[in-house]
Amino acid sequence: MTRSRPFLIASITISFAIAAVAFHPPAPKVEISAGSSAGSLMPASPMLEPRSAHSATLLPDGKVLIAGGMRRNQDFYKSAELYDPATGKFQSTGEMSLGRVGHIAVLLGSGKVLIAGGWISSHGTTDSAELYDPATGKFTAISKMTTRRARATATLLANGNVLIATGADHDGPDAALASAEIFNANTLRFQPTGSLHRPRLGQTATLLNDGKVLMAGGGHGGLIGTAELYDPKTGTFSETGSLITPRHKHTAGLLPDGCVLIAAGSDERDWNGNLNSAEIYDPRTGKFTSAANLNAPRFKLPDEAVQLPSGKLLVAGGSKEAEVFDPASGKFAVVSGQMNDRWHYISETRLRDGSVLLAGGYPNSDQTTAATWIYRP
Repeated sequence: MTRSRPFLIASITISFAIAAVAFHPPAPKVEISAGSSAGSLMPASPMLEPRSAHSATLLPDGKVLIAGGMRRNQDFYKSAELYDPATGKFQSTGEMSLGRVGHIAVLLGSGKVLIAGGWISSHGTTDSAELYDPATGKFTAISKMTTRRARATATLLANGNVLIATGADHDGPDAALASAEIFNANTLRFQPTGSLHRPRLGQTATLLNDGKVLMAGGGHGGLIGTAELYDPKTGTFSETGSLITPRHKHTAGLLPDGCVLIAAGSDERDWNGNLNSAEIYDPRTGKFTSAANLNAPRFKLPDEAVQLPSGKLLVAGGSKEAEVFDPASGKFAVVSGQMNDRWHYISETRLRDGSVLLAGGYPNSDQTTAATWIYRP
């Protein structure tokens, strides 16, 4: 499965795809501005700590909450920090109750951030959850999830509740879950909902314009080429089309026309099977069609590609170069400027001015980074 690495939980059997890397509520429909450049990438101030597989969440005041992650195997962070776009600097904020990796992080309608699940050791996962309050800078424990999950997907639904699906309850080839649950934002409690037709890990979850959630790809003892739809009205999953190329640890993003771009990832060879292919899911037909290739193969990406003000999608991580998909041309363009290594499991957060903060990650060695970059369209 995954090639052995000297540290990092992400590189032993569990090899997480981190759905916890920042959840961004779906951007409003925008007009596509064809013909503009792919934008530029520039180094920015470093985080206070080197982190990979952390979460990054845009807060109502425009700051970004960076929480958890790890420095190396068995060195997980309880700490959190805030990025202030006004100063371009990071500052400490409260600590979580547990050091977590591969957790979920979702901004709720209340302005607080739900943090739940994750790995708390190389083999152990947790069902614990807590809320971060920007007003106090503190984390407060709340009721537990219905089961232990790490590397689950988390999707903010139209009703303000959160769908939390699949994940791993332990380390191993049979770790993937098929179950899902709902976090009720009013009661602050978790309750079971329908299960997927297959356990899967390393898939993406994308909120569609009709309120349903597309779960695509992933793996469980081999890659899964199918996709499923969650319907909040019925609380059930139904099967939909099959991917052209089975993949996991890829990224996905909602396009202005309501279709979904599925890009990059890896095949069953993992580190040796990085993909540069892409495809598009059309909810009207339930089918996937081929899209133009990326300029570079890449995997271990943030689950969600960032939708830019133009309607284009930013794809970053797993390569020194970032790329932008233009729905008008149907092609990827390479961004000006590069990162200093092929950082995996970075976080990416669209800021209020339309720029994107890229932070942290690890290359193919035992080193995480505190480095950050700002992408400007």
